[in-house]
Amino acid sequence: MNPDQNRPAGLLEALRGFRSGALDRDAYLQACAARADECEPALKAFVTRVPADLLRPAAGGPLAGIPIGVKDIIATAGLLTTNGSAIFSGHVPMEDAAIVASIKRLGGTVFGKTVTTEFAFRHPGPTVNPWHPGHTPGGSSSGSAAAVAAGVVPLALGTQTMGSIVRPAAYCGIVGFKASFGAVPREGTHPLSGSLDHVGFMARGVDDVAYAFTLLGDPGYVFADGSDLAAVSFDMEQGLAPLAAPRLAVIRGPHWDRVGAEQAAVLDRTVALLEQSGATVKDMVLPEIGAPILNALQNILGTEAVDIYGDLVARHGDRVSAPLRALVEEGRAIPPADYVAARRLQRRLRTELSERLAGFDAVLTVPADGAAPAGLGNTGDATWCAPWAFLGFPALTLPVARMPGGLPLGVQVLGAFGHDMPTLRVAKWVETTIAAAPTT
Repeated sequence: MNPDQNRPAGLLEALRGFRSGALDRDAYLQACAARADECEPALKAFVTRVPADLLRPAAGGPLAGIPIGVKDIIATAGLLTTNGSAIFSGHVPMEDAAIVASIKRLGGTVFGKTVTTEFAFRHPGPTVNPWHPGHTPGGSSSGSAAAVAAGVVPLALGTQTMGSIVRPAAYCGIVGFKASFGAVPREGTHPLSGSLDHVGFMARGVDDVAYAFTLLGDPGYVFADGSDLAAVSFDMEQGLAPLAAPRLAVIRGPHWDRVGAEQAAVLDRTVALLEQSGATVKDMVLPEIGAPILNALQNILGTEAVDIYGDLVARHGDRVSAPLRALVEEGRAIPPADYVAARRLQRRLRTELSERLAGFDAVLTVPADGAAPAGLGNTGDATWCAPWAFLGFPALTLPVARMPGGLPLGVQVLGAFGHDMPTLRVAKWVETTIAAAPTT
């Protein structure tokens, strides 16, 4: 497959086509179904799909005619939801998750359920990277990232507890956006860790994920400036207004010695380009994003996994992966005092580090240690996403470059807690600046 060839239009491109009459909604849905037929034998991005003859655009709504991939830990009424587990291989929910209900209310079409790692943890599914089938697409939102990258759907839902939106989006060369913790509804999404889980969006451009966020974010969520999603103005023709000449902090960590030379060079070249284009750039060191946060995250994840999965592992141990069994076992050994201390650290650092970023519009860093690793036995290392998931900061990855073999490399743009829209506006400026730069 070639992800760049014969792809149906992206999200806003399609919506603009519907509005102008240049694109027919029925024809678009069928084009996406045909693209899936073309790609799926090799891609394996979906657990189940709605048959093409049952795909119908809604009569109205801002998402009418848009097919959306839904990660297979997010409940869909009447449609198989396996959570990536043999235990739930025949599970069909009675009710939609909150975000799926919103999609339907807004006229969107659930196209199918995208492959997830088992319970959004480490045991991978069959999905391959669309740029090189011998490499992982990342995880846990494997199918969502691959389906968007291959052009099967213009928008897909993912979840992130450590790095499960940003990392696979980077590996597959698309945009993945995780809003601030709590800014997107999680009700009806199977949990991995209630204190860390996020629901987010994967698409081909910043405007696409930003528009999805304005429609599908929690309308009651209050941003750091006191505004809410109802106050967000989104121009369908122009998209977000870029935040020109932003003030950017560059963070090279944690475990920078493990970041590959190509990935580090991509960040450096991007920083140089943005500085030449008017950004104010300053290197910043946050010691807390290393061992303190990573250790606390593991204490939270392990402890909460015992509550969520302890009984399931006890009853179905032979049908549960070794990584999940190990997580529960590790969680049982964590003293309650360590969990309490980790949650306190999370709350404290969310505030303190947001304050330390007050002089910047956004942060630039890497989304991973490099391009997607070879093999399908694991989905990569979440180290360079996990601190920001722990803090609940908004984070987004942008495709920036390609390795000689075609695998994508990206950069990560993130902001302080509650600064979702400014972070997206910076990301739009970065995206536009990179697109306008001469190729070499």
